[in-house]
This record gives sequence, C-alpha cells and structure tokens, in this order.
Amino acid sequence: MFRSMNADRRKELLELITGAFLYVCTLVTLELVKIPVSSLTRTLIYVAVYIFVGFEVISGAVKEAREGEIFSEETLMSIATIGALILGEFPEAVAVMLLYRVGEWFADYAVDKSRDSISALAELRPDRARVKRNGKEISLTPEDVNIGETIVVLPGERIPLDGEIISGATTVDTSALTGESMPAEKQTGDEVFSGCVNLTGLIELRVISTQADSAVSRILKLTQEAQERKAKSETFIERFAHVYTPIVIVCAALLGTVPSFITGDWATWVHRALVFLTVSCPCALVVSVPLTFFCGIGCASRHGILVKGSIYLENLAQADTAVFDKTGTLTTGGFAVKDVTPIGVSRDELVRLSALAERFSTHPIAKCVSALYTGGSTAELIYEKAGMGVKALIDGSEVLAGNKRLLESEGILVPQDIAGSVYTAKDGVCIGALSVSDNIKPTAADAISELKRLGFKKSVMLSGDTEASALAVSKAVGIDETHAKLMPEYKVSEMERLSAQGKTLYTGDGINDAPVLAASYAGAAMGGLGSDAAINAADIIVMDDKLTRLPLAVRIGRRTLKIAMQNTVLSLAVKAAILITGIFVSIPMYIAIIGDVGMLLCATANALRALMIDTPE
Repeated sequence: MFRSMNADRRKELLELITGAFLYVCTLVTLELVKIPVSSLTRTLIYVAVYIFVGFEVISGAVKEAREGEIFSEETLMSIATIGALILGEFPEAVAVMLLYRVGEWFADYAVDKSRDSISALAELRPDRARVKRNGKEISLTPEDVNIGETIVVLPGERIPLDGEIISGATTVDTSALTGESMPAEKQTGDEVFSGCVNLTGLIELRVISTQADSAVSRILKLTQEAQERKAKSETFIERFAHVYTPIVIVCAALLGTVPSFITGDWATWVHRALVFLTVSCPCALVVSVPLTFFCGIGCASRHGILVKGSIYLENLAQADTAVFDKTGTLTTGGFAVKDVTPIGVSRDELVRLSALAERFSTHPIAKCVSALYTGGSTAELIYEKAGMGVKALIDGSEVLAGNKRLLESEGILVPQDIAGSVYTAKDGVCIGALSVSDNIKPTAADAISELKRLGFKKSVMLSGDTEASALAVSKAVGIDETHAKLMPEYKVSEMERLSAQGKTLYTGDGINDAPVLAASYAGAAMGGLGSDAAINAADIIVMDDKLTRLPLAVRIGRRTLKIAMQNTVLSLAVKAAILITGIFVSIPMYIAIIGDVGMLLCATANALRALMIDTPE
C-alpha cells in the first residue's frame, strides 16, 4: 500500500504518524506522568504539536477564504480547535485536528486510487509504425507519420493509426474499441481504426488521421475528461460542511456579541461563544461517517465487490437506471455454435466437413467451429482467402467454409432462406450454414430482474455489436431499451442523455467502455475478465464477473448510506442539545467533551454495523 502511494500522500502519512506520536508522548508526559512544567511551557508544547498536526488544515482554510470559500470544512475545524486552545482545552484541540486529518487522508487516498492512469489505453497505441517512404519500408513512431502516407500492418499486429485499406484484405478484431464480439471483415476501400488487431492478412493503409486524432486517443481523452468531471463531486462531509459551518459560525458570532452588547459582560459571552464553537466541532461525524462507508466497502469486498471510495458507494446506493455493455458483460465473450442448418446432407456431415475445413484457419470463429468435430479424416488445404474463409480437399471432395462472399466468389449459389456466420459448400454446392454467437451469462437475467425489484426505473444496453445480435441478447435477459452499433463517442453521448433522465449505473468490461464508465453516475467493471482500462475507470469492480453481485452491491450501498444518515441525525441531535444548553448555562468543557466523546462512541458502534451486512435490508 505504502509503495503504491504518490510522494505527496506518503509524506502526509508520515506527518500524521509523527503527529500522533508527538501527541501521545505529550499526553503521557504532561497529563498522566504530570512532569512539572510551567503553564507557559505546557501551552507552548501543545501549541507546537497543534501547529505540526493542523498546519495543512489552517493553511487550506486561509487559501479557501482568499478564493471566496469562507464556510469550508477546514474553516470550521480551524475556528473550533483554535477556540479550544484559547479556552485551554489543549488535548481536545489537538485530538480533534488529528482525527480530522486522518479521515481526510483516507478520503484523499481513495480519490488517488480512482484516478489511476488507464495504462491499457496507452498500450493500445503501438510504439512503432511500418511506413513506406521513397520506395523503402522504415519504422517510425506513430507521431512522425503524416496523413496520406502508407503504412504496412502484418497479421497479428495492432493497427497503429486510423487508415483506409489500399491493398489486401483481412479480418480485424475491433472488440477493444467497439465491443463488437465478431471480428470484422475488411477489404480494399474499408476504414480501420488504431487499436484494432489485424488478424489474418497483410494490409497496406493510407493514413487518414494523426495519432492525436486517432480512435484510441479519442477514447483516452474522453475517459480523462469524464474522470475530471467526476472528481469535482463533493463528498458527503463536504456537502454537510457547506450548510453546517456557516450556521455554526454565525450562531457563535451572535452568541458572543449580541448578549455582550446588552449586558456589557463580554468575558462571559465570548467564553460561551468559544465553548459553542468547540462543542460544535462535528467530531462524531468526521469519524463515524467515513468509518460507516469504510465498513460498507469492507462488507462489499467480502462478497467479491471492490468499491474504490465512499462517494462511489453513495452513488451506487442512489442509482436508479441500469445500463449495460453486451460483450463480456451480459455475455461471456466466448463463441459458440448456436444453430446448424443443413441442406441436402445430414447435420453431422455438415458439422464434420465445416470443422475439418476450418482447422486450417486461425480465425476465432473458425476455431469455434473446428472444435465441434474431434475425429480424423484426410484433409488438405487448397487456399485461404483473408477475411473470407478456406478451401480444402477433404476425402477427395472440394469443401469451402467461410462467409457468403467466399462461396459467391466461386460462383456458388447461396439460398436466400438460410443465414449464418459460416457457410459451407461441397463440390460446388452449398450444403448449409452454421450460426455462431457469444454466450449469455447465466446470471444476467436474474441480475436485471433483481435490479428492477430494487426499484430501478429501467435497464438499457449500449453495444457496439450488430443490431440483431444486441436485440437477441436484450430480449433474452429482459433489457428494456437497446442501442446497437455504437462507437465509444456515441456510447458517451447516449450515457449523457440517460444521465439527464436519472442516476445511471453502467456496467462494462472492455477498453471501449472506459469513457462511459468514467462518465456514468456509478460505473461497475467486470474485474475477472475486464480490461485494465475499464477496471481503472470504474468506481466498482465485480471481481468474479457474476452479475448477481450488482444488486447485492446496491443493497450494501443503500444500507451503508442509511447507517450514515442515522449517525448524522443522531450526532446533530445530541450536538443541538449540548449547544442549546450551552447558550443558557455556562457548562464545564469536560461535560461537553464527555457528551461529544459519548456520541462519537455510539456513532462508531453504529457504523460498525455496516461491516456485518450479510443479508442487506
């Protein structure tokens, strides 16, 4: 943990540890052992420890005041603890400031973790591009390649820049950008995008955009901008402080001045005002509310759900619109043959010939088909056409297996009433087709049904896949609204539209989902199979990819928020009782401190209930 922190966070942690050590040493020597020192020396020692612990808070309050943020949380802490020092309550002043600093450190650390760089996106941008210049092929960084130049991409390589194919044909894995589960066939004249993987054939591209304007760079920029917008969200305590702090300061000012003008007894009423400020310090809230969320996060982690910070658990609890990616989220991302349509041959014969022919191809769909038949036979490859399929000699017969264009290129008629992913022909006659698609996760339908029972207004799918594939999955799992064939920037646009209608919980797993995850009100990534980019951009990570963890996470978030609100109401009620009493009676500081500490203990005990949510309410 320590090594994963940035330098500023490590420095601050060391300061807190040192401050806590100094505070304990001071308490032991001056309050327990009672080493004889003068009143001035005791005061100076406590003030020195206070300045060491609270300098960052006080300087922050001054800075915010200069920027017009007068009633900040730092201002309340500074005024209240300085008031305690003036009243001679030195141990309490330092303790409150130290507790506040510790709570703020944990909050800041959570924010740092949520802003981790999305390294997987950077890895999508290859370091080198193979460029044709002056009749020679040279290796350059993508930044040095100009629009209009020709680059060469070999099978298995990632495409470095957006371009138009001017030579060759291939199959391209676009899942990193679009979420499209099926590899796309590309030929001369088609556009391909940076970050995609060239699977089968050598191609030459005419560059159509610089690296700064490439598809991958656009996704990276979208993610960073969305994260920056989300980082401005206020925490629970900050929102509370914006209301509570000015009320307390104004009341203290009125208490110290109005009665003094009337009675002329400035000493008594200023003292009461300072007591008022000291007692008003929301110590119980500063400790118990973050602790409540910390316990809720711990409970979630026991169930395989990683929540990056308290604000994300709060957002999760308030979400009312469930939005999903398709491939890898609602589906497994693995291919399977869903339907076999034979023509003039048996089903087993169609499967056998298709599988034997596809053994010669490295295409992902071909591997899926070839796995259907494990028997042996005499088979010999005649040729493979990149992006189309293969032709093989099997038991003396010529067999073609591939897409419809492969059969049509050989002059073979494909019946209009059959559809599939792989068409097969034997000796010049189409003998059928096999439909291939990815598998729906067995927990998908139950998860969506449970979210609806929890009060979610609707469920939506945003997919880069084809409309037919997306609609089939959404119908099977109970999705209310479906949007297909979306590039990442259009996914973000749809998310912004949905976010204007409600508080969205988006669940995805791919690199193309990173901007949408970051832009959503609450973003959940499938952590087991999810990309690093999605995991880093998400607020919540489902470690085992079980979608039923989502409604459980929502229930944990809602229970945690309920406990936090209980602590808030209870703390404010007790505070109000002590403060109102302090207005009319000069209560001793130790009574106020006992009440404050007692409330702190009660709120802490209540907060610990969030850790034991096995069956959330």
